[in-house]
Amino acid sequence: MADNVNAPLPEAYEPILRAALTEDIGTGDITSELTIPTEKSGHASMIAKADGVIASLAIACRTFTLVDESVHVTLLVGEGEQVKPGTMLANINGPARSLLAAERVALNLVQRMSGIATLTRRFVNETVGTSAKILDTRKTTPNLRILEKYAVQVGGGINHRMGLYDAILIKDNHIAAGGGVTAVLQRVKTAMTNPLPIEIECKTLEEVDEAVAVGVDIILLDNMGFEQMGEAVRRIASRAQTEASGGVNLNTVGIIAKLGVNRISVGALTHSAPALDISLDLDIT
Repeated sequence: MADNVNAPLPEAYEPILRAALTEDIGTGDITSELTIPTEKSGHASMIAKADGVIASLAIACRTFTLVDESVHVTLLVGEGEQVKPGTMLANINGPARSLLAAERVALNLVQRMSGIATLTRRFVNETVGTSAKILDTRKTTPNLRILEKYAVQVGGGINHRMGLYDAILIKDNHIAAGGGVTAVLQRVKTAMTNPLPIEIECKTLEEVDEAVAVGVDIILLDNMGFEQMGEAVRRIASRAQTEASGGVNLNTVGIIAKLGVNRISVGALTHSAPALDISLDLDIT
């Protein structure tokens, strides 16, 4: 039985699929049109070739029915399910030309998103026994953000923010342009009309002290060493949520989590996740 995944399917994914199909098919699959008779049918099996967490399987398989509504898809595993090499993921039946037209887009998507979910799950597993949560960043593939962040959720991670519009994150450039930690926080608190949590990036313990004194919801401890980060968590003393960022990897994330931070943001979840090896075996009759 597939694991239950609380993350809802992104509502806006179909335009992404349509754009991807247009990019790949263009005016038509000329090779298939010249070599495969229209009456030929196909049966395709989507198969995992490596250990991993499956994400966006239903989304990826939607490409087949967007190409041809007569195609029939049967999903054999659920979102968030851990699979082994040889696991059958889906059966797809329909006109052979249609299956070949949709094949590459479908595989590209499910491989990419399952790779993100798999890497996220590995990071989450390293924090077991702590209160730290794994978060993604905005380091995503242009125009694929909603799918990539969905895949992070499937892997057990949490979305940091979707874009520049839905959260306040004051970074070093904002601080430099705004006259320092205290000045920029005071300006934000005075000018803000839409109440949102305020997060600020701090690189030094002095900046941490300033942020705590002014009052802020989340303090981002950026590229700090373990000792400095532990001291920052001690000084903050739960007066703000703490987030670790910068250079986090599978070798360090468990150590960071044990320092007592609440959140750990990992850009690698989306910018460096290797695609999960998945194939589509096709029989044409």
